[in-house]
Amino acid sequence: MNKANKFSLFSNLAADLPAGLVVFLVALPLCLGIALSSGAPLFSGIIAGIVGGIVVGFMSGSNTSVSGPAAGLTVIVLNAITELQVFELFLTAVFIAGAMQIVLGFLKAGVIGYYFPTSVIKGMLAGIGIILIIKQIPYAFGVNTTSDLATFIPFVNDFQAVEDLGKLTNELSYGALIITIVSLFVLLLWERPAIKNNKILTYIPGPLLVVLGGVGINKFFKFFVPNLYIDTQKVSLPAISGVEGFFAELTTFNLSGFLMPQVWIVAFTIAIIASLETLLSLEAADKIDPYKRISPPNRELIAQGTGNMINGLVGGLPLTAVIVRSSANITAGNKTKASAIFHGILLLGSAMMIPMLLNLIPLASLAAILLLIGYKLTKISLFKIQFKLGWDQFLPFIVTIVGIVFTDLLKGIGMGMAVAIVYIVMRNFKNSYFFKSQPEENPAIVHIMLAEEVSFLNKGALIQALDNIEDGKEVIIDGTNSKSIDYDVLEVIENFRVNAIKRNISVKTVKIPRVLIGSLH
Repeated sequence: MNKANKFSLFSNLAADLPAGLVVFLVALPLCLGIALSSGAPLFSGIIAGIVGGIVVGFMSGSNTSVSGPAAGLTVIVLNAITELQVFELFLTAVFIAGAMQIVLGFLKAGVIGYYFPTSVIKGMLAGIGIILIIKQIPYAFGVNTTSDLATFIPFVNDFQAVEDLGKLTNELSYGALIITIVSLFVLLLWERPAIKNNKILTYIPGPLLVVLGGVGINKFFKFFVPNLYIDTQKVSLPAISGVEGFFAELTTFNLSGFLMPQVWIVAFTIAIIASLETLLSLEAADKIDPYKRISPPNRELIAQGTGNMINGLVGGLPLTAVIVRSSANITAGNKTKASAIFHGILLLGSAMMIPMLLNLIPLASLAAILLLIGYKLTKISLFKIQFKLGWDQFLPFIVTIVGIVFTDLLKGIGMGMAVAIVYIVMRNFKNSYFFKSQPEENPAIVHIMLAEEVSFLNKGALIQALDNIEDGKEVIIDGTNSKSIDYDVLEVIENFRVNAIKRNISVKTVKIPRVLIGSLH
C-alpha cells in the first residue's frame, strides 16, 4: 500500500469513526460553553461546530486539525455583540471576516505560522491544557460556576473555577464526584497496553464508555440513591424537533451591516485573530501528529474563510482550528480528516434528532474526558524537557503559559514571542563574527570572520569587538562567508578603518564591497 492510499479519506474508517465520536463528545460541551460565555445564542455554537466539522473538514488539507468555535475568540465576540447590539449585524462581520480569510489564503499569507518558535507553540499547548483542567474542576465536583463577572474578565473567567472550589462544603455533589472518579478510572484503564492491544476492546472508545457509564450511574442514583442524583449539571441542548425545527433555529446576517464602519472593524479583528489562532493550532497539531504530516496553511485559511462565510449566512459563531479538539482527535487515534467530518455529522444529527438523550449526559463525565486531555497537553515531562533545552527555550515556554493562563491566548502568545525575539536578537548579537587567531604564526594579526548574514542587529557587537583590539595590531576583516552585509555594518568597518590610523592599526578587508565603503565618506 502506497502512502497516498494509506491516508485516503475512506480507507481508515475503523480508526477515524471512533476518533470522530471522541471529538464529538469533546466538542459538544465546548460548542455550548463558548456560545454561552460569548453572549451568543447557544445554538450558534452548535452551528459553528457543524460547519467546522463538515465544511472545513472537507476543504482542509489537514488530516488532524478539527475546527469549531474557539475559546480564544470569546472576549472578542462578546465585545463585538455588545457593541453592535444586534446579533444579525455581528453575523455580517463574521461573513466579511470569512471573505478576508479567503483573500489571505490566496495571497499565501499562511506562511506566517512558520515563524513562531517551537517553545511558544509548546507553551500554548501547555497553557491551554492548564486552563482546560482549571475550568473542568467545578464540573468534576458538581460545583455551580455561574458568574456574571467571569464573562467579562478573562482572568476571573479562568480562575473563577478555582474560587468556586471554596464553596465545596455547601455545593459539593458527591454524585458528580463519584461519576468523575469512575470515569477517570475507565479512561486511564483504556490507556493500558492490555486494552490497546486487544483486538476487540481497541475499537471501543473509552470516552463512549465514560458517557454511557455516567448516564447509567446517574440513573442508578435516581432510583436507588436519590441524594446522589445529578439533576441540573447535565448537557443542555436547545429543544429542536426534527429537520424543520433545526432550520427554524437558523438566522442570517443583516445586509445593512455592509455599510457600517464598525462592522468592518469587527470583521477585520476577527479575520486576523482567527487566522493567527488557526495557523498556530495547525502548527501545534502537526507537531503532535504521530505521522508528522505537514498541513498546507494557505489552503487552511481558504477553508476557514469559507466556513466563516457560511456561519455568517446561517447564524454560527466564528470558528478556527482548535487545538483542544485536534489533540483529542490525535490521541483518539485518527488517521485522516474523515474523523473531523464525522464529528460534524454527529453534531448535526444529535441537534436534530436526539437532543433529549444528549441532555442525560452528566457534565462530570465530560469533565473527566477534558481533564485527561488537559493533562496530556501539560505533562510534567514537557516542562522537564524544555528546561533541559536551556533558558532560550524554557523562558519563552513558561512566559507563554503564564500569559495564557493569567490573560488570554493571544496575549500569552505575544508575551512568549517577545521573550523569544529577545533571545534571537541576543544570539544575532553574539554570532555576527568570530575571531580566527593563530598566535603561533603571527600573534600581531587579528583575523575577524563575518557571519553569513550580518544585519544592523550585529552592529553593536562588531563595534565592541573592534574597540577591544589592542593598538599596533594588524586586522583582517574577512567577508568571504557573508552573503549579505548591511549598510550599518559597512559604515562601522569604514569608521574603524579611518580611526585605526590614529591607533597604529593596519586594516585589511577581504570581499567587503569597496564601492559601498567608498560611498560612505
